[in-house]
Order: sequence, then C-alpha cells, then structure tokens
Amino acid sequence: MNRAANIESVVIKRTVFFVSDQTGITAETMGHSLMIQFDGMEFRQLTVPFISTVDKAIEAVRRIDRVAAEEGIRPIVFSTLVQEDVRNIVRGSAGFFLDFFDPFLGPLEHELKTQSSHMAGRTHRMADTHDYAKRIDATNFALANDDGSVLRDYERADIILIGVSRSGKTPTCLYLAMQYGIFAANYPLTEDDFESRKLPPALESFSQKLFGLTIKPERLQQIRQERRPDSRYSSASQIAFEVRAAESLYERNSIPVIDATECSIEEISSRILDRTGIERRLRP
Repeated sequence: MNRAANIESVVIKRTVFFVSDQTGITAETMGHSLMIQFDGMEFRQLTVPFISTVDKAIEAVRRIDRVAAEEGIRPIVFSTLVQEDVRNIVRGSAGFFLDFFDPFLGPLEHELKTQSSHMAGRTHRMADTHDYAKRIDATNFALANDDGSVLRDYERADIILIGVSRSGKTPTCLYLAMQYGIFAANYPLTEDDFESRKLPPALESFSQKLFGLTIKPERLQQIRQERRPDSRYSSASQIAFEVRAAESLYERNSIPVIDATECSIEEISSRILDRTGIERRLRP
C-alpha cells in the first residue's frame, strides 16, 4: 500500500469542550463554524453548560484536565463565559482556551464609552415576553400545519413549503418558526398531485406563498431506506420519478426552489428568507 495514501487516511482526533454560563448553544454554534474549516479532523464534542459560579468552574477545569491527562493532548476549550472570575479559572485549565467574549467586550466598552454588565445568560434570556410569545405561536402553527394536515390556516401562513416526502420540509418550517417567528406551513407532494400536472387544489389560491424544496435522488433514497427499507417508497425508480415530477411542477408554476441535498436547515431557512424577502418577526 502506498505510504503517502496511508498518511492521508490518518484521522486526527481532538476533544473539544464548549463551556458556557448558560445552555452552551452560542459556544457550540460559534465553535462549529470554526471546526468545519479543518478537513481530516475528528472532534469529540462535550458541552459543559451552566458554569456560573467559581465552584462549577473549578469542577469544569478538573474535567478538562482529566481528559488532557488521559489523551496526552490538550483539549480545545470554546468559552462564552461572561463573568471574569469564572472565565479566568477555566482559562487556567490544561486546555487550549478560546474565548468568544473577551476579545470583543473590551474594545466595545472603549468604543461605546460604557462598561458592559458582564451578566451571565443574556444571550438566551426571556427579557422580551412579546418575542417569546411570537416564537411559541409560530412553532404551534408549524406543528399544526405539518404535512398538509390542516389546510384552512394557509391564509395565516407567511410561506408554504412544498416537496416530496423527506425532502426537509418539516424541520425547515420548525426552524423558521423558532428562529425567526415565521408562520411556515408545509404540504407533501404525492403521486396524485403529479398525475394532474397541476398545483393541488388546496394550494391554487396560495401560489405566491409557495416555495419548493428538492433533493438529489441518491440522497433521498438513503433517507427513505432508513425509514422504510426495501419498499416501493424507497426504491430508486420511484424516487427518481417523484423528484423529476416535483421539479417539473415547480418550473411550470414559476415556484422558487432550493436544492436541500447539501444544505443545513439553517442555510435553507436563511436562503428562503433572502429569496422571498420575508422579514423575520423575532429580533436577532
């Protein structure tokens, strides 16, 4: 075997800690955006949330140091700790410490000529109950209008996603609801819809709200095989027909479409808002 090929196939593994004074979601999101830039690396990811006291910080350091000793290489530590005393304790661990707040708070304080509050939990607080209520309403709407289960509420929809089964409609609707407060419904396209070569009657009055999702047949077959293996539903020929028919329907009716094959739910949602001009109801 070629020695160079052997070297290329070696996967480097590192443990990564996401340390936060709250849920850890911000640290995870920002850390992931950095880690995906490194091909050939495998990361074991550990989230350590609610590190809001000195005692909890000391315990987190013990955990990080234990992993460093066991693995013989220092873990990477992504931190969104706001309290300086807590942050300094975790900074003293055996890990490679990367803080997302420290490099920015000081310069911002200087520019704004005011001290930051250094208050933990500000990223995900429920300070605006009106925003929170809108998020819940939008999420309930997405759940109630999933897979064409309720058609009478389409008047309230900001957008109606259409596509074949398992093309990503439901998770995209939920993300649009929870992240942006968008009222998103979804409707599954079936063989009955394709036979008529027209929009389903339930959608005809809402053509301006429609947005199509498509997906490569090979990827869709993988997804469906996990759900119903060796069935007509997951057969290559059936999937190829459905995808082709759905794309033809989009084209005939001038429906905007996104290929979801290699897109995350976050990217699909962002692209939909960019293409449609729908404004988010929740503040960033």
